[in-house]
Amino acid sequence: MKPSADDSVLLAAPDYRRFIADLKIRVAAAQLSAARSVNRDLILLYWDIGRGIQEKQHAHGWGDSVVEMVAADLRRAFPESKSFSADNVWRMRQFYLAYSASEFLGQPVPEIASSGLAAGQLAILGQAVPEMRPGKPQAAPSSLGQLLILLAAVPWGQNLLILKKLTDPAARLFYLRATARFGWSRNVLLNQIKAGAYERAVTEKKTHNFPLALPEHLAEQADEMLKSTYNLEFLGLRRAVRERELEDRLISRLQSFLLELGYGFCFVGRQYRVALGAKEYFIDLLFYHRFLKALVAFDLKVGPFEPEFAGKMDFYLNVLNDRERGPGDQPSIGIILCAEKDDVEVEYALRAKANPIGVAAYTLQSKLPGELKGKLPTAKQLAGIVRAELEEGK
Repeated sequence: MKPSADDSVLLAAPDYRRFIADLKIRVAAAQLSAARSVNRDLILLYWDIGRGIQEKQHAHGWGDSVVEMVAADLRRAFPESKSFSADNVWRMRQFYLAYSASEFLGQPVPEIASSGLAAGQLAILGQAVPEMRPGKPQAAPSSLGQLLILLAAVPWGQNLLILKKLTDPAARLFYLRATARFGWSRNVLLNQIKAGAYERAVTEKKTHNFPLALPEHLAEQADEMLKSTYNLEFLGLRRAVRERELEDRLISRLQSFLLELGYGFCFVGRQYRVALGAKEYFIDLLFYHRFLKALVAFDLKVGPFEPEFAGKMDFYLNVLNDRERGPGDQPSIGIILCAEKDDVEVEYALRAKANPIGVAAYTLQSKLPGELKGKLPTAKQLAGIVRAELEEGK
């Protein structure tokens, strides 16, 4: 049926447009909630299958062949499901064993509240928590229930990637928490693991003034957003470059740079122009962070940090807040990305700044351990070895 003239007026009415916009938000939220619910139920099912197999093996002395028997019977009963391959059922057992182990349950799990699931689900999940087997160290049911909430907030593929790539319980918890909170895809998660996000988070000190410039809850989120060091090895640089060339390389490999920055960054522009009276200024890179709801300005430096960089960034942030910040946005954040930094110097430079500013270093290539320097062949030597072997094989 074609819309009438009255319909056309209605479609153009601001009230109707707001009504439709609200409905779209509600539909999207309901779809996301449904997807999370399905994922939660699947993870709990897989946990229960793994638990059941392990308990039966322990109680009856069944061998490992029972795993493939269970998988085959489940496939016959549910031929439309692709979840019950022998490999996947083995993974369910591994999943249960890994996270029910006493050394893992001994780790603190304070991040459950930010996992994206309602805290009230703890009571529901607690009903599914099994008693620990006799002879095994006991864990408080609430601790295991909280752990299940976190595991159920992470898709199965990401859970398996964490199990496969990591053995340290604290590292697994770090990536589980980040994946649940920021919605990391498998590719983003893999990139973060390979880049050593956990190691950098626990061993390297972050330098910023966020607690002084932001409310406590926002300062914590901004701290999570910032890294102490950014790995720019993907740029392929092996020599000193000018700041504009560094910027050009980052823009040409923007997808890789966004992966290194972390989930939530949206690119706004390069050499972003802001005007103040008759003068204009240009910000190297400008992003918007979806979860912080704030503009994030990057100032790129090819040399070491200098105190005057902080003053320049503070000025940029004042202009952004006055001229560019949208309604409901949080204060703009600045990140000075430089080749190296002295933490004490940074602390003094940021102490009196009213705007939130972080200072981070970047690396352009992996560093060899000291004991290996000079002991590995160069690319030229390797090429010579390959050529010699090819000629020998002719």
